[in-house]
Amino acid sequence: MNKVANIARNTSYLTVALILQKVISFSYFTILARDLGPADLGKYYFAISFTTIFAILIDLGFINFLTREIAKRQNEAGQLLGNVMSVKILLSMITAILVVFLINFTPHDGLTKDLVYLSIICMILDSFTTTFFAVLRGFHNLKYESLTSVIFQILVLVFGLLALYLDLGLRWIMGSLIIASSYNFLFSLWVLKKKLKIKFPCLYDSVVMRNIFNISLPFALFSVFQRIYTYLDSVLLSLFAGDYYVGIYQISFKIIFALQFLPMAFTASLYPAMSTYWLSNRPQLKIAFERAMNYLIIISVPITVGSIILAPQIVTLFKSEYQGAILPLRLTMAAAFFIFVNFPIGSLLNACDKQKRNTVNMFIITVLSVIINLILIPLWKADGAALTVLITNALMFVLGIVVVPKIIPYRAKENLKILGKSLLASAFMAAFINYYLPSINILLLIMISGVIYLVFSFALGSFKKADLSYIIKSFKKSPPPINEENLE
Repeated sequence: MNKVANIARNTSYLTVALILQKVISFSYFTILARDLGPADLGKYYFAISFTTIFAILIDLGFINFLTREIAKRQNEAGQLLGNVMSVKILLSMITAILVVFLINFTPHDGLTKDLVYLSIICMILDSFTTTFFAVLRGFHNLKYESLTSVIFQILVLVFGLLALYLDLGLRWIMGSLIIASSYNFLFSLWVLKKKLKIKFPCLYDSVVMRNIFNISLPFALFSVFQRIYTYLDSVLLSLFAGDYYVGIYQISFKIIFALQFLPMAFTASLYPAMSTYWLSNRPQLKIAFERAMNYLIIISVPITVGSIILAPQIVTLFKSEYQGAILPLRLTMAAAFFIFVNFPIGSLLNACDKQKRNTVNMFIITVLSVIINLILIPLWKADGAALTVLITNALMFVLGIVVVPKIIPYRAKENLKILGKSLLASAFMAAFINYYLPSINILLLIMISGVIYLVFSFALGSFKKADLSYIIKSFKKSPPPINEENLE
């Protein structure tokens, strides 16, 4: 099967699954936020953020390594996974002990510490699950990962709502995550053994492991910096401002996190294909990258513009205590454009043996993020954390895009044309929103605004009917091959 066609099919499967998963996830978050209030919501997400930072110590870059290397040499999947698993089991025990030790040196109360202990279980289970699915991505297979992402969130929703209904408290709400993570782990393990027939007894080959660590080190460092960058702001908010502001900040954090399914779905299938193109088809690598940038520009611009305008109405979905989330939401959504387009840039660097440069870039913005957060959070609390997100994501884009021409003959002007057309279409959309905002239900307004943006985008030539047609055809068993002409 043509590999670009396979990208489209995998993207279609995962996009549909992630849409469902994110809709369920955000609906559940909204219920939690309304029921718990900012302070308890802050405790819950502090525990998750705290353990998530340390979860990278279990992985050490193995996820990206497995996806990239198995895409190149699928016949060695069992050997590579077996060696990785032997190390991950040991690292899981060490990391769990470290998290328990460190949380007891913080001033948090007993409830928060209990939530951290429970979150450790999810941390370990999720680490093994992502390892198993990394192997499937190396085989260009995202079908099972797409399915389980939806089932996982359904389990969280059902058991979480049950805990809320029975008024069992935050510990049992965290327990719903443990149930869902346990299912994910068992299902992904079953897929590897029964569907792909991959045998991976835990083994340790010093030569293989030396090679794994050498290749994984840049990925590991990148992931360490990325986890610190993504979750340390919530931890610092808890320490310097209190759980209330963690809860306020989670409104913008969860919205932007939910929206990331779009670039995540595309780059999940794009990344292993890029690794293959780097070895055997450099012209197709350029096409795939430019197409990804165009699509994510088209998607991100109206989301950014619309969310900034509608921020007060979005926050009203929650309790009145969350009014302080309006400015953080606007600042975070202004960063959405950079967050989206950074996905294909990062994937290109990692796939083309530039992971060290990607790691250096991540290190730079992580250090800058910590410094700015330490300055702004005591001054402006959640507003300061959100402003840091905007500044650092913009910098990450600059640091990444300057490297792209060194890998492919990148035509920035083509992407800039799409950006200009998307901004113009968004301007028409924004005018409609501002005019009808007082008189139309927000959900109906969002849907109509989306249609207006699509109409003007088609009229301006941002994307064509062939683009939508190809995505639809990608669900069929034998999608047609595509060439450079219909990607222009």
